[in-house]
Amino acid sequence: MIQGIGAAAGVAIGKAFVLPNWEWSLPDTQVNPVDLAKEFERLYEGIRTSKDEIEFIKREFREVVGPEESSIFDAHLAILDDPVFMSEIRGIIERQYKAAEVAVKEAIDHFVAMFDLLDDEYMKERAVDIKDVGNRLLKHLLGAPEVTLPSDTQPYILVAKELSPSQLAHLNPTYVLGIVTMMGGKTSHSSIMARALGIPLVAGLENKILTPIQTGDLLVMDGETGVIQLYPDELTLKEYTSRRAKQQRKKEQLELLATVDAVTKDGVQLRLAGNISSVKELDMALKYGAQGVGLFRTEFLYMDRSSFPTEEEQFEVYKLVAEKVGNETVVIRTLDIGGDKHLDYFQLPEEQNPFLGYRAIRISLDRKDMFKTQMTAILRASHYGNIKMMFPMISSVEEVQAAKAVLNEVKEELDQQGIPYNRNIPVGIMIEVPAAVMIADLLAEEVDFFSIGTNDLVQYVLAVDRMNEQIAHMYHPYHPGVLRMIRMTVDAARRVGIDISVCGEMAADERSLPLWLEMGISDLSMSPQALLKVKHRALNTLASEASETAKSCFRHRTSTETEEILTAFARRSGIPLGTGAEVKGKSS
Repeated sequence: MIQGIGAAAGVAIGKAFVLPNWEWSLPDTQVNPVDLAKEFERLYEGIRTSKDEIEFIKREFREVVGPEESSIFDAHLAILDDPVFMSEIRGIIERQYKAAEVAVKEAIDHFVAMFDLLDDEYMKERAVDIKDVGNRLLKHLLGAPEVTLPSDTQPYILVAKELSPSQLAHLNPTYVLGIVTMMGGKTSHSSIMARALGIPLVAGLENKILTPIQTGDLLVMDGETGVIQLYPDELTLKEYTSRRAKQQRKKEQLELLATVDAVTKDGVQLRLAGNISSVKELDMALKYGAQGVGLFRTEFLYMDRSSFPTEEEQFEVYKLVAEKVGNETVVIRTLDIGGDKHLDYFQLPEEQNPFLGYRAIRISLDRKDMFKTQMTAILRASHYGNIKMMFPMISSVEEVQAAKAVLNEVKEELDQQGIPYNRNIPVGIMIEVPAAVMIADLLAEEVDFFSIGTNDLVQYVLAVDRMNEQIAHMYHPYHPGVLRMIRMTVDAARRVGIDISVCGEMAADERSLPLWLEMGISDLSMSPQALLKVKHRALNTLASEASETAKSCFRHRTSTETEEILTAFARRSGIPLGTGAEVKGKSS
């Protein structure tokens, strides 16, 4: 038995296919100084071809897992535009008269070695991205073929020293039972992609394996616990086969809940909506029983293209989504770019801290033409369904008033053109910064509803970047400060009488259900994959007991105490699938 890092949950049993290490070994080729222009042209042509290839992979991967996970490849494109990385390559060519491929290889080795020296696991894992992009560029400079993966004839567990996002994007999930890597961890891009594809992954096995894994070796692996069993005996095989079958049964039985209402055992009704970025994600959410859309992230309509989407293009998508959900609500959030979301054709300023900078509503109010185009499309679509409009990253009353002023301009223009729309379209805001919480009573008088964006709220309340491995353990949604902020927001909304919902990872965490029941929040919005798990938890929970549990959480002083209480309640109230309890409740 080998203990690694569980990076993507799931059990896999199968024969290993070991991917050979792909390391370029190049002669130290120099060129005549008069040929430097030719080397630069080769370099730039290789960069252009590499960018086109990455864009193609990104589009293909987006069709499989959606736009959010496919945006990983934006980081690869950024490397090819990074002035420091490219300056290093050009400097080697120009000063040392080395061939373009030699310069690229030396630059890769330099930056990878530099990242490996850092005592930061997240930065070390970014070295994989640099190697991935650099090897792609080398491939084009050398005219070498793509590294081949096993043919899709027999299912296998892929074993590699490290697996690049590009390689993972080319895998067929039908044939890949699981993935084992010697390097990496939970925050690597390959781990994120494996989770999106539903492929179990165990990472970080370097220096833990005494006998190297060979192609054809039988393995069992658990992507949740990080355990690998090499040469399993009959008893181990039987145990893991049973565990895998149990997971599959649980998945199948959860899917039976798609047509069942989310009602607690003592009759408290919840409305579980989906967070979506595309029509494809909407289809998945509806398949799993989502009651409308609680958050439509429209920024993904703006990505993977060379210019802003037109009013007509946006209108068609918003209309289609509204028609697909019928009488249910669709909450459309206006453009939320900046921070970690960028557009190739819209140059954002260089910022020391982009998450505190030029982003979301700040850009929309600055680019009024773009804002009006999107608002017009949303208003036109509101004639065809139950649409609400929501503004992101609000921190002041002035921002809300300015946004509503633009909205009124658009309404006047539509009136002049005789174009129908919902004149009383509900307007709401995201509550995701502490300033908005502190003036929630004032903001509530300006809008029709609040949606608490827990991901950003936790980050801003605690001043913790969860992608930074050194402080990721401090990103804690059950921190007393976070819970108090949420309660303050709920109280402000209740006093004025506006609707309030929660979206983000806290809404999707089954353990949080007692908090929502105690605070009287019945509208939750989450990723399609979480809908059935949260519904199952609700069906097997007594709201009265959950409320008492949550009250004790608000009395505790530490995140750890609160998490332990909520986890214990979830285990205590949980009824295993297969008992029949999961199909109680009224059919939707």
